This record gives sequence, structure tokens and C-alpha cells, in this order.
Amino acid sequence: MENIENQKFFALDISRKNYLSWVLDVKLHLSAKKLRHTIEEENVATYEGRATAFIFLRHHIDDGLKYEYLTVENPLELWQNLNDRFEHLKAIVLPKALSDWSQLRFQDFKTVSEYNSTLFKIVS
Repeated sequence: MENIENQKFFALDISRKNYLSWVLDVKLHLSAKKLRHTIEEENVATYEGRATAFIFLRHHIDDGLKYEYLTVENPLELWQNLNDRFEHLKAIVLPKALSDWSQLRFQDFKTVSEYNSTLFKIVS
């Protein structure tokens, strides 16, 4: 996690806690840099585009993941590997969020701020 001051957002944590928000951040940043096609199937990205996207992805993952995927040299392959490893979280997170949502009651919080904070955590 060195060079954190150069990062646009937090690196993907090896514990998977921030995977869903990380995916959204990466897609948005690659779209802004006109490099999103480098992580999509059947792309015709240039060598420079793939290299830039790959550097960006590696810069925004945990050091443990960097070492695990050290031999991967293609941004699409790295994206797919991370997706295969963490994508199941949607099946885990959504039911929990729905359960939390159904149990959320305004009267359980001392302040509106605490309620809003919990609400936004569930929504995200």
C-alpha cells in the first residue's frame, strides 16, 4: 500500500471488504481515461492502452494480490482473475443488505446522523 498519496481511491483489500466499491471505482476511472475497453472481452486495445490499464490496476490492488498475480501481464486476464475470486460477494452481500434493510428502524438510533450513516452503508 505504498504510494497511497498517488492513488485515486483505496486499493482492493485482500480481505475483499471493499471489492464492490473498488470495481465501480475502477470502471469509472478507466472509462474517464478511455481505457475501459481494455478489461472487456474481445477488445482491440493498443499495447500502450493495455499497459496503462494494467499499471493502473496493479497500482490499485493490495500487495498480497500483486504477488499472487505476479505472472499475469494482461489487464483483461487480471480483471477476470479478480472477478472469479471475488464476484461471489454479490450473492452474499445482497441478501444481507436486504435483511438489514428490512430490520432498519428509525427509533433504534439516537440521532438522525447515525440512522443516515447506517442507511447509506446498507445502500452502498
